[in-house]
Amino acid sequence: MRMIVKGRHMVVTDPIREYAEEKIGKITKILDGDHMTSEVELYVEKNPSIENSQVAEVTVWTKGPVIRAKEAAPDMFAAIDLASEKLERQFRKYKGKIVDRHIGKHAEIPQPVASPVAPEEPEPAIVKTKAVELKPMSTEEAVLQMELLGHDFFVFASSETEAVSVLYRRRDGDYGLIEPSIG
Repeated sequence: MRMIVKGRHMVVTDPIREYAEEKIGKITKILDGDHMTSEVELYVEKNPSIENSQVAEVTVWTKGPVIRAKEAAPDMFAAIDLASEKLERQFRKYKGKIVDRHIGKHAEIPQPVASPVAPEEPEPAIVKTKAVELKPMSTEEAVLQMELLGHDFFVFASSETEAVSVLYRRRDGDYGLIEPSIG
């Protein structure tokens, strides 16, 4: 893996550079770090009212998504620690999704016993499935039905096109209509 450690408006000392390379290097091994590039940017916020002024920002380019972590602390070593912990949680979450796709179900990735990891937020899940009877109707009828139901969207079969359409309420109070088109 290729890693760049740089400072924004500051000189990165050798001890800080080595510490960042060691901490981030360990984490990237979770995802076979050979095909990744990472950039660690360190800087100090100049505002004296900011208590956690030392900032570590890590960006990792993988085969798939770009993974980022940014943390601030009173000293640079602590900021690097916090950023590496956040990055590790994100890597494990991403690796879990890769494993899930390959085996077709949710699999737990074993967490190391030695270092306790903060509990992750539960992933959003589909908690309800609803069958909708598609009655052919005009857009005006669909607006009326949506208003009567008090919903923000309404799925219907368009009587004009005979295709499934989605009517939705926009933030500005008007309506939007999604109609399928074959490419």
